[in-house]
Amino acid sequence: MKRNSEIFCKAKQLDWEELGEGVSRKIMGWDEKIMMVKVKFEKGAEGSPHQHKNTQTTYCANGKFEFTVGGEKQLVEYGDGVYIPPNVIHGAVCLEEGVLIDVFSPMREDFLD
Repeated sequence: MKRNSEIFCKAKQLDWEELGEGVSRKIMGWDEKIMMVKVKFEKGAEGSPHQHKNTQTTYCANGKFEFTVGGEKQLVEYGDGVYIPPNVIHGAVCLEEGVLIDVFSPMREDFLD
C-alpha cells in the first residue's frame, strides 16, 4: 500500500467512488496520521450508524444533515462542524443534498482497500 497521497489532490481529476444509496466520496489527501475525505449525499441518503477507532471531525460544506453522535441528535448545516471521538457510534441523514468534509486521525486504512 502507498504511504501517502499525491501532494496536490485536484477534485476535478478524481472520480467519485460510489458507495451506494446516494452516497459517494473522494479521498482528498492522506498519510498514515491523517486523511481528508469529501463525501457527497443525495437528499434522503444516510450515513448508517457506525463506529471506528479513528478520531473524526466533519465540516458541512453545503446541505443540511441530521447527525446523531453518541445518542445525541443535532441539525448540521453549511459552516457547522462536528467532532466525533474514537469508538463512538455516529451517523447522519441528509435532509438537503450536500457535501461533508471528513477528516480522520489516523487515516482510514479501510478506505484504501
